[in-house]
Amino acid sequence: MTTTALPTIPFDATTTAREVLDGVDLRGRRAIVTGAASGIGVETARALAGAGAEVTFAVRDREAGLRTARAITGSTGNPWLRVLPLDMADQRSVRAFVTAWQGPLHMLVANAGVMASPLRRTREGWELQFATNHLGHFSLATGLHPAMAGSDGARVVAVSSSAHLFSDVAWDDVHFTRRPYDPWLAYGQSKTANVLFTVEAQRRWAAHGITVNAVMPGAIETNLQRHVDAAELDRLRTRTGGAGPAWKTPEQGAATSVLLAASPLVEGIGGHYFEACRIAAPHRAGTRTGVAPYALDPEAAERLWAYSAASLR
Repeated sequence: MTTTALPTIPFDATTTAREVLDGVDLRGRRAIVTGAASGIGVETARALAGAGAEVTFAVRDREAGLRTARAITGSTGNPWLRVLPLDMADQRSVRAFVTAWQGPLHMLVANAGVMASPLRRTREGWELQFATNHLGHFSLATGLHPAMAGSDGARVVAVSSSAHLFSDVAWDDVHFTRRPYDPWLAYGQSKTANVLFTVEAQRRWAAHGITVNAVMPGAIETNLQRHVDAAELDRLRTRTGGAGPAWKTPEQGAATSVLLAASPLVEGIGGHYFEACRIAAPHRAGTRTGVAPYALDPEAAERLWAYSAASLR
């Protein structure tokens, strides 16, 4: 974790991504946003493009990505948008994407994800949510590390969730091969893994000029909840008890991602979990905000890195 003092940030939970980047010039900077064809991924890509960045939409559905990119070019006037196929649950797809990438990379927003899905497994036998939300992005980020290390002040943003409060990483059975499958525990541990990745990546990559942070975008109704019915969403709102933040628009949900990807206000800041455009406080029992201590544990972060690297061999 960096020790750079954090300046005052004039944003909060109601700020939009466009407002965060108002006046920021990203011309000449290159970004990748995974899952950029829906939800907060669209608004993340729109804000970066509106500030002049070259944005690659890394998406499973290429046609949806092309439609979104055309619309954003129309609204921003930025022609430097491209769409490349990427399935985070398919390691062959991730390797192909990494191999095809050429030139520098200044911003990687690991945004794609799956939430509370029924039990499914990848060809490797990995549980789908852990495979998609963590292992896919781990493979992508480590594969693109040379492109980021050769750039000027590259940043990685891992989109996590307050659902990390549901579960630490269950080291004795990560992929639910013995314990009964629970979609929310599976989602929770994958989101904890997102935070642990940022802790260890920051430790390893800070000397290479790369900063890495995790974000909790907030509660936003998007296609991410396609596996969750209305009654389950109501239960989710109260699962950890106590009051939590109000639901946001996708434009507000993307604000913390673009803050960490591109704002000069957080230059040099890394290894943190942000929510509502601020470094999160420690989690307090009875709330749905803050960061769990196990998600910032440096020993667990190092263990997860070793586990993930071994899984990909």
